[in-house]
Amino acid sequence: MNLHSKSILWSAVFCAAVLASGCSRPKAGHVQDEALQAGRNAESFRQAADDYFHDMDRGVALTKEEIQGRNMWIVWTGGNDRFWDAMTNYTFGAFDLLKSISSHPSQGYSRDNRWTYLGLLNEPCFSKPRGPDPQRFGLWLDQRAKDCPADPFENEQAYPGVRTGARGATFASGQKLPVGSYYGYPTGIVGLRLFPNPAFDDKAAKAWDPERYYTDPSYYNRADLVRPYRVGMSCGFCHIGPSPIHPPADPEHPQWAELSSTVGAQYMWVDRLFIHNAATPAGKQNFMFQLVHTFRPGAMDTSLVSTDNINNPRTMNALYDLMARMGVARRIGQETIAGGEKNNKQLNDFVQTGALAEFYKAPDTVWTPHVLKDGADSVGVLGALNRVYLNIGLFSEEWLLHFNPILGGKSISPIEIAVAQKNSSYWRATEAGSFNLAAFLLKSTPADHLADAPGGKAYLADPATPDGARLLNRGKTVFAETCARCHSSKGPPPPADLQMRDCGGDKYIGCVQRYWKWTQTDDYKAKMRDIVNAPDFLANNYLSSDVRVPATLLRTNICSPLATNAIRGNIWDNFSSQTYKSLPSVGTVTLYDPFTAERWPYRMPAGGRGYTRVPSLISIWSTAPFLLNNSLGPFSGDPSVKSRMQVFDASIEQLLWPEKRAHDSVLGTKVPGVIDRTTERSQITIPVGFVPDVLRPMEDVLHRWAPWLVGESGDVTIGPAPARMPVNLLANLQPLSETSDPIAKADHAAKVLKLLVKLKGDLASVPAGATDDDLRRIYADVVKPMLSLSKCPDFVVNRGHYFGTAEFNNQDGLSADERAFGKEPVLSDDDKRALIAFLKTF
Repeated sequence: MNLHSKSILWSAVFCAAVLASGCSRPKAGHVQDEALQAGRNAESFRQAADDYFHDMDRGVALTKEEIQGRNMWIVWTGGNDRFWDAMTNYTFGAFDLLKSISSHPSQGYSRDNRWTYLGLLNEPCFSKPRGPDPQRFGLWLDQRAKDCPADPFENEQAYPGVRTGARGATFASGQKLPVGSYYGYPTGIVGLRLFPNPAFDDKAAKAWDPERYYTDPSYYNRADLVRPYRVGMSCGFCHIGPSPIHPPADPEHPQWAELSSTVGAQYMWVDRLFIHNAATPAGKQNFMFQLVHTFRPGAMDTSLVSTDNINNPRTMNALYDLMARMGVARRIGQETIAGGEKNNKQLNDFVQTGALAEFYKAPDTVWTPHVLKDGADSVGVLGALNRVYLNIGLFSEEWLLHFNPILGGKSISPIEIAVAQKNSSYWRATEAGSFNLAAFLLKSTPADHLADAPGGKAYLADPATPDGARLLNRGKTVFAETCARCHSSKGPPPPADLQMRDCGGDKYIGCVQRYWKWTQTDDYKAKMRDIVNAPDFLANNYLSSDVRVPATLLRTNICSPLATNAIRGNIWDNFSSQTYKSLPSVGTVTLYDPFTAERWPYRMPAGGRGYTRVPSLISIWSTAPFLLNNSLGPFSGDPSVKSRMQVFDASIEQLLWPEKRAHDSVLGTKVPGVIDRTTERSQITIPVGFVPDVLRPMEDVLHRWAPWLVGESGDVTIGPAPARMPVNLLANLQPLSETSDPIAKADHAAKVLKLLVKLKGDLASVPAGATDDDLRRIYADVVKPMLSLSKCPDFVVNRGHYFGTAEFNNQDGLSADERAFGKEPVLSDDDKRALIAFLKTF
């Protein structure tokens, strides 16, 4: 995760330690995963067809293959328990999934309030533990109810786990560590599975103290601590949520029929999940917490691990009507692939005839949805699904060799599909199952209509009444003239100069500008009104064009469009198309100084960056807050229809009336929104148990001569940063140049070194008892160089998407590229209310 790469200060300290230690890692491309090392091939991981989750997803009828796909979505982790166990060390003990699934009294959260505190779904058929479980090495883990059928996926005979390391061993104490199933044991949390830790040998068992694991920081904050279990994560962990139309009567105790596989983990508190002591003062004073606290509930930075040095939380979106989305892909989703991109599996590898066989044409053309917020996943629908498994830790033996997880400070190289196919049985098993997974998703993602939710009709205009009909008809007109050009997959045929074949490469921006001007014509609006007023407008309408829209038009925060993971030569190089990688610069955008509010121009890079893929508006009533980072609107942890509508009403008003949006706590209305700032003084703390051995002999000397770095306990601390400091001033610092130009590289390195020296001196001079104002004055000296080294110097998180508002036409201080889209008619308050009434029917 990106948590410490966000600070080049710690990178400098740690890199020196790593270099001095002389440690080495295997060579990328030459390491096998645990399964292959144990002699297991992909065929030995057969897909489970047990219809255990049949009550979910409205009880949709599934074929055997579709059932296998759903099971893969919910319980298949592909060996990533190895990775999530390592994450505890990478975050210096701050993130610990084994604690997250526990109910020990010392934690302050348990199964009783897991939904309220963490936003995680309690799995049905479990209860809170009353004490330590001797069968699970004294851990406080959820207990399966005796009146429930057994979880079929934990059956070791049906799904034998990978026998490696200590799995299957009997310790001197007589206790056994099972091999387990390759689906693991249920944890009591949907999407998390429990696996015996192969590193938990007899020595580790003798050293294990479960009570100290929960209560003694000097014990659990140790890099050499071996836990008896590892926790694996399925795709469902981030995608399963309460059903909008069958909400749980009690969200702390949901039933399977009240859950949906695809609505997204809209209620997950990622900051609390990633910092296990987030509720304590020490937790809040950890800069890692301040960083992840910028993640609104339901949003997560998917580049946290393979860090791109950009703090970039994005919503975990609902997946709706993927069949309609595939129709959009077939019309406008043509992409060219080359090199390692061609190693992705295509639908044609599984079917040779029918509609699904029409999304690939040899040797280099795919028709694909644009997945991820920036539309980067663009090599085919199966490639997009398979990439997710790598990103959540599958084949971590290889993946982690291509970057420094969390810390960064190392040039990133692509993980190659060909290598995964050669050296990972888990990857090949995932490839083999992804077609069934796609079939399940295509079958199980219909819209959740407000009219079908309990009490939902009370929030809808009644088309049978004259007033209701007038309101909805006006809303349709407003939608047709203002919104449909982006948020409909049905529309008039484009003019001859907007054909796909003429809009590739450097021509793309010109095509977007011509398209926008066309949608401003009376002819377009008249045709779109007819389409929207047709009785079947919403049928099979994805309510998105799935097009990549330039930041110069959206004016939303640019940190997501600036993400680098999928550009040429980066970690996801094999999963983004040549079409994506050849996208031109969107031009210059206007940003704001986080201290003075001064406007300044920022030139966006080319090569895929600078765009946001249009989200779908299907079931928009149930998916607020809005914008790509959930920054527009309030949050409520109540998934009832009433609560969803309250959040929707408040969020849609902020979208359509920008003056109602929250403003910055320091600069107020001088900037167009909120800047995420530290809530209190914070620092990066490396507990002594995680300090590299190479630094330990130096601790006494460092404590004497650099007390600002090493405290009395031996913990290494970096900081402090004052309260109200813009989080991304530190989080988005770029430690390495990304150019191949040696002169530019040297210049960047010199700037980084100069900043480090300056920061070191300033922090060392912080007097005892310094106030936050004192600290802010110290940091003021380095603001300009820090901004010049920022990989994303955009700090206002809830700006943009001003369509239909007067703010869209406020072009004072904007760049020529932003002004190129012209001005728009401003909707009246009545028009906005009518539009809202129509949106509720989606």
